[in-house]
Amino acid sequence: MAKKDKYVHGYSPKEEQRLHDQAETLTELLHHDTGYPAGSCVLEAGCGVGAQTSALAESSPNAWITSVDISGKSVRAAEKRAGELGLTNVRFMQADIFNLPFDDATFDHIFLCFVLEHLPEPVRALQVLKGKLKPGGTITAIEGDHGSTFFHPASDAAWKTIQCLVDIQKSHGGDSLIGRRLYPLLKEAGFLDVTVSPRMVYVDDSRPELVQGFTRDTFVAMVKGIESDAIALEMITPEDWDRGIRELEATAEGKGTFCYTFFKARACIK
Repeated sequence: MAKKDKYVHGYSPKEEQRLHDQAETLTELLHHDTGYPAGSCVLEAGCGVGAQTSALAESSPNAWITSVDISGKSVRAAEKRAGELGLTNVRFMQADIFNLPFDDATFDHIFLCFVLEHLPEPVRALQVLKGKLKPGGTITAIEGDHGSTFFHPASDAAWKTIQCLVDIQKSHGGDSLIGRRLYPLLKEAGFLDVTVSPRMVYVDDSRPELVQGFTRDTFVAMVKGIESDAIALEMITPEDWDRGIRELEATAEGKGTFCYTFFKARACIK
């Protein structure tokens, strides 16, 4: 995904599970309109542990997918999962987005999900990827935006924990508010016909699968993952952290509600 040691969430088994939980919970929301024609060649850039790869491969069973990531450990995990799922239309490679081992004009389509947020130079990454597209090729990019989060009960303490994540990711060269920037980023990189579709997740206790799968297992788990860094950097006291997490978790209890917006962009080249 991002350059070495820049993936803010780390590579632990707990993070791998969180990514799979997130993907399974959001498949319909993010990928119901993702699909590629039979025989087309698709590059998934920054596949990580393959959390999004299964949805991509299953929605386009007759397309040929090449999934790459900078982390060899993640690639091996993705390859193992694909084997367990019996996916036969995808191959995995370790590769850096900024130095891809493919000729120009190799792919019909490029897909990347939750990747640009981790890159210090997202426009340059998009320009590199653009060069790998055949004439008339398309790109699909999906990103979240932590600034789109709102919830009940309202809590300044909970927001402080989220801000720690935003600030730490920024210190790593990334941008966890990048969802709102997809349109200008793709335009700056030279893509045409850019369209962006917001995808909101709304959660209350009438949707127990989202309470568990998204609020608890995806978002709160993501914030919890930077606890040690936030405290070590003295961004927050242990007491304030504990309070913030308790109040963030309260949004998944009783009469709590939680909202978050993802952004899905599509564009093409001549």
